Amino acid sequence: MDSATVLALAREQGFRAFALSLDYGQRHRAELQAARHVAAALGAARHEVIRLDLGRFGGSALTDHTLTVPTTGAQAGIPLTYVPARNTVMLSLALSWAEALGAQHIFYGANAVDYSGYPDCRPEYVAAFESMANLATKAAVEGRPTQIHVPIIALRKGDIIRTGLRLGVDFAMTVSCYQADDDGRACGRCDACRIRAQGFADADVPDSTRYQPSHTA
Repeated sequence: MDSATVLALAREQGFRAFALSLDYGQRHRAELQAARHVAAALGAARHEVIRLDLGRFGGSALTDHTLTVPTTGAQAGIPLTYVPARNTVMLSLALSWAEALGAQHIFYGANAVDYSGYPDCRPEYVAAFESMANLATKAAVEGRPTQIHVPIIALRKGDIIRTGLRLGVDFAMTVSCYQADDDGRACGRCDACRIRAQGFADADVPDSTRYQPSHTA
C-alpha cells in the first residue's frame, strides 16, 4: 500500500521509475507477485526482485516460522515482526542500483505515523542514511549526491489511501498482511491488517482488501 502510493507519486512528479523488491525469506511471499503487478500497472520502467535470505539469521516472526505473527493488536516496544536491519539492507541495494543507473533520487515508502514501531521508518534514520550515502558513493564524491525521498513519512494511513486513490492506485492489487496466503488474501488479524483496515475507515472509502474466507469483519 505505502510503496504503491510512493511509486505513483514518483511517476506523478515525472520520474522514470525503477522498482526494487527484496525476496528475503518472508512468510508473506505473495507481496512479491503483488509488487510485480503494481510495478507494471503504475508504469515502472523496470522491476527487479533481489533474492537475499535474511531468514537464515532469524530474529523476526516474518522470517522464522518457529515464531508466531502477533494478532492481538499493537504492543509496547518494537514488535516481533521487525526484521533485523531489513530496511537498511534494502536501501543499500537501492543505493547500489541507483548509482549504477546514474540516478540521484531514491523513493522510500517509510511512514512514521500509522506504523508498527519500526526504528528504520523514522525521519532521523532516513536523514542518517542519506548522509551516509553521500559519503560512501563515487557519484556523490564527484558531485552527484543522492536524495532519499520519503513523501508519505508524515501522513496518516487514511491520507495515504486518499493520495493513492487520487493517483489511480488499485489497492486491491496490494498485499500488506504479514501472513497472507498464496493468493495474497489477508488474515485480517495481524498488525498490518489492522492498520490497513483502519486506514480505509479513516479515509471513508470501501476496504478493497481481499480477505481469507476465515476472516470476519
